[in-house]
Amino acid sequence: MNNKYTAVIKQDGDYWIGWIKEIPRVNCQERTQNELLKTLKVSLTEALEFNSQDAIVSAGSSYREEMIFL
Repeated sequence: MNNKYTAVIKQDGDYWIGWIKEIPRVNCQERTQNELLKTLKVSLTEALEFNSQDAIVSAGSSYREEMIFL
């Protein structure tokens, strides 16, 4: 599994906002840049776990896993 992701971040007024470039809908907002990066990491971990579980449930009872490298 890819363990390198890109956080796109910016300060907007009193808040820092950020997105994970490679994973849609993983975004956060915090008061500090450090808090933002921590929260993005937690959110990314949760999204990857959810996506993994969702894929297995969607595949049903008879499936196999294949690694794909780019």
